[in-house]
Amino acid sequence: MTGPARARKSSLPLAIVAVCGALLAFACGPDYYEIPIETPIQPKMDVSPFQRVLVVGFVAGGSEDVDANQETVRLLRSQLRTKSSLRVIDADILQLIDVAKEQSQTTPGGNAPDDVTSGATPSIRTASQTLALPKDIKEEKDLEPYERLFANTAYWKRIGEEFQNPLIVTGTVLFSSRSTSGFVQRDQETYDSLGRRIVRPVRQYMERKGFILRPKFVFIDGRTGATMYSESYREEILYNAQQNTPALSSYFELMDRLVPNFLSALSSQKIRGTRVLLK
Repeated sequence: MTGPARARKSSLPLAIVAVCGALLAFACGPDYYEIPIETPIQPKMDVSPFQRVLVVGFVAGGSEDVDANQETVRLLRSQLRTKSSLRVIDADILQLIDVAKEQSQTTPGGNAPDDVTSGATPSIRTASQTLALPKDIKEEKDLEPYERLFANTAYWKRIGEEFQNPLIVTGTVLFSSRSTSGFVQRDQETYDSLGRRIVRPVRQYMERKGFILRPKFVFIDGRTGATMYSESYREEILYNAQQNTPALSSYFELMDRLVPNFLSALSSQKIRGTRVLLK
């Protein structure tokens, strides 16, 4: 009869030790904790007057491996269908480079009208001189003469009337390749004699190649043809020179970084993060 009694007595100190250990662990635990938060960002312009949006096309250039005009239009239309309350208009994608060249042609008399009259072609020229439009767009400076196209309010108003006065999205896109070389810092993983993992930063000379994406989004009021808002971005991605990454894959990876900024111009967005609170 004494055996079981001794077992019960010996288990009591163990239970006390376990409780004390738990209390001590709690008391010695971290003095902070993290909570998830969402920060709302207000849209950069008021789109409440519009029920429809038309991503019409872009003046695009750079790498010939990607049709930046078509790919950008398709991607933005897809994003707007799922993440915007505006109805996306399905229409043919405009080749704005051709439109700009048509508008820059000399009219009879040598002057370029700033407005659209019956039988006249909209122009992006001044009355005193014709803007020279580069045949190939390879650099940012090649896009500058095309900027006048977005100031042609008569042309964009005519486009707006054709599609029932929507919000018009257009702009420029330059997607170009890049090669560079230099010292790059990276983490090097080693193990000591005891098998413990050690990570040290090291500098290494590397040759790298990749792509740069420079889009400019222009939002135009289809009712008046006037520009409501515009913003430019720049994103870059580089790989090891021996890595063969398709240009189209890099384009989509860079656009993924930019799409939230594009959408924030149209509607309120939420940035998710964490906040550290002290006990």
